[in-house]
Amino acid sequence: MAPPDVVASAVDAVAKLGEEVVLGRYQVAVERMNPVWKERTAKRLASRSEPDGMKALEKQLAGVAQQMVQQGISMISFKPQGQPRSYEVGAGKKVEKVNGQDVETLVFNQWMVLIPTATKFRITRQNEKTLVIESIGFQVAVSDKGKNNWTFIDGSGISVNDLRGLFFNLPQDMQLPPVEKHESR
Repeated sequence: MAPPDVVASAVDAVAKLGEEVVLGRYQVAVERMNPVWKERTAKRLASRSEPDGMKALEKQLAGVAQQMVQQGISMISFKPQGQPRSYEVGAGKKVEKVNGQDVETLVFNQWMVLIPTATKFRITRQNEKTLVIESIGFQVAVSDKGKNNWTFIDGSGISVNDLRGLFFNLPQDMQLPPVEKHESR
């Protein structure tokens, strides 16, 4: 488990990310996306028509803001909510001298923090009552230990197996925070 100051740093970074996105600065979310996850997503998006998967990903993400505006959807708020859970990830090796011999040990070089979030969207369409939708989700924040330079994975489209593909040492009984949407009152 990460020390409280590390978890607080991750929660603060998610709050700042949310502030940027609410202001319409969606590019920040693309820039702060976890690089390993971004690369994997880009590879999946590569196609015959667009062999450069990273270009396809950036185009797709850039289109999200435009689609939201066209559909009358605006983000009202996005903030951390609930109890974060942290894990040591990012396996590496450390070599130490023990009785004159080099001994390799497994070490974990990164923190991963699951941070529950609450997002509110306003949907305004002609001739219809304005709706407010609340979305409960989470962000996966990842940083090298000692750096607190967080990158993110949106939890809405990720599974435990996806995370295990990135970090093999996650617990077998790991459960992700809930993801749900409902009309707000």
